Amino acid sequence: MASEADLYAPIKSLLEAKGYEVKAEVNSCDVVAKKEGAPVVVVELKRAFSIDLVLQGIARQSLADDIYLAVPAPDTAAKRRNWRSRQRGYLKLCKMLGLGLILVDPDTAEAQQCKVLLDPGPYKPRKNNRRQTRLMKEFSARVGDPNTGGITRTKIVTAYRQDALRCAVAMADNVEMKVAEVKRAAGVSRAASILQKNHYDWFERTTRGVYRLTALGQEGLAQHSEVLAMLDEMSPDGATRRSG
Repeated sequence: MASEADLYAPIKSLLEAKGYEVKAEVNSCDVVAKKEGAPVVVVELKRAFSIDLVLQGIARQSLADDIYLAVPAPDTAAKRRNWRSRQRGYLKLCKMLGLGLILVDPDTAEAQQCKVLLDPGPYKPRKNNRRQTRLMKEFSARVGDPNTGGITRTKIVTAYRQDALRCAVAMADNVEMKVAEVKRAAGVSRAASILQKNHYDWFERTTRGVYRLTALGQEGLAQHSEVLAMLDEMSPDGATRRSG
């Protein structure tokens, strides 16, 4: 595996080919390059992409405008697979932070030793209007705050699950119910879709347009007793119901 020192010569050659004067280890910077009429370039070298390298690059932004991170190109099939799976995330992180990224392979022909994956520059995130709308729609539709931030291995209580629970509550004391009856009793406009898709296996169709609650549905009601209590206390828009 290439050492940090092995990366220096290819980086120096790359910058000198672009007309820069290059010097190493200047005031703790691994590589510093200067050219008349161009911003100073600083390159930080590491044996692998890491949070330490990113933090080092951020620290160098107080010294120069153009900061690059340089790491060795993966030299085995396993490392190449690992890099390919992570490269998109690395590039996005560097882009958000205004850092450049260079892959270096000292063992290839000199003209191909450095591959500039990203140049540093200002970053303005592009909003995804569709996903933003979905986020706000779910936020508004969800009653209360039934989840704990950061939890793992626990099913998230979504607005959809809350609606499914409303349907299950409406059906709990009935052997069978028509879809229209469930919709009216539960106050869930998408009751038909919930019963038909049956994501949680809580419902079973007995005849056309008629459903009943399954044993798993009864278990779901028992498992979500706290959520049911919250739904009972809160109206769909999140406002506390007035008693009486």
